[in-house]
Amino acid sequence: MKAFELQGPGGIDAMNLVEKPVPVPGPGQVLVKLKAATINYRDLLTVKGGYGSRQKFPLVPLSDGAGTVASAGAGVAGFKPGDRVTGSFFEGWLGGEPSEAKMRSNLGGALDGVLCEYRVWPAAALVRTPDHLSDVEAASLPCAGLTAWSAVVKLGNIRPGQTVLTQGTGGVSIFALQFAKMSGARVIATSSSEAKIEKLRQLGADVTINYKTAPEWGKLVRQETGHGVDLVVEVGGVGTLNESIRATKIGGSIAFIGVLAGRPDQESRLPLMVMQQQRLQGVTVGSVEDLQAMADAIAVNRMKPVVDKVFAFTDAKAAFAHMASGAHFGKVAIAIG
Repeated sequence: MKAFELQGPGGIDAMNLVEKPVPVPGPGQVLVKLKAATINYRDLLTVKGGYGSRQKFPLVPLSDGAGTVASAGAGVAGFKPGDRVTGSFFEGWLGGEPSEAKMRSNLGGALDGVLCEYRVWPAAALVRTPDHLSDVEAASLPCAGLTAWSAVVKLGNIRPGQTVLTQGTGGVSIFALQFAKMSGARVIATSSSEAKIEKLRQLGADVTINYKTAPEWGKLVRQETGHGVDLVVEVGGVGTLNESIRATKIGGSIAFIGVLAGRPDQESRLPLMVMQQQRLQGVTVGSVEDLQAMADAIAVNRMKPVVDKVFAFTDAKAAFAHMASGAHFGKVAIAIG
């Protein structure tokens, strides 16, 4: 089979197309013929060497993939050839609370990922792809989709009538907007592009803010709501955390996910979190059980993930470059096979 491997430091140029044997599923395992994969910001960091000495080489990158069952090993009763499936980001975190052991099983990092034609998963780490989704759409679910689900629904516990703030137009942020609307919440969305802001409105954003023209957007959010939002889905990191704290109401929560915005450019507002009894909740994807719950909700609501652009398998390096440009709205995908 064909696969891309990150063969050492050096960024996208160190990622090469190679031939590897098709893996054989063992007892309790399923061989999946991959049809699509998507890129997360974490994958871009991995290729750029952002994980330093912890980086595994060689590595098949990307964590998020979907396809069809090619064959199953002994003892597998739940899947048969031809079934459409989506693989979990953590193949060893089946359910319950996270642990070091469960979180060591991450694809495209500790384990080889999905930028290949075939991959074996434990049967317990697969969920059936919702019927109304294409393989490309399903491939956006394991990391970006589930991270947003955990932030808004599972850990955020957002209820009808509450208000959620999302940042930007990457995969996690758009999923968060969709899940918040699915939950009956009001959404305030930020972006630096007026063209992207119009698309956010079309997706259901109730209020939009251009953070380039309004750098103190947290203050605007306070003015708009009168008291602040119930939840901020924080993908910027320390560079945007101060404004997120300002935008969050007394007793509200910040789902801390990303590192996109780099270092803060002013004094930290962390003391304000204490004074307002806010909660800072780290979010790292979720379990197979969570993935199944999200897939069920998506199926019932006929929700469609937003895909920006689909690249051919042989153009995977161009897909990474497009992701790095920041021009995307939603998920950057790669069609396989």
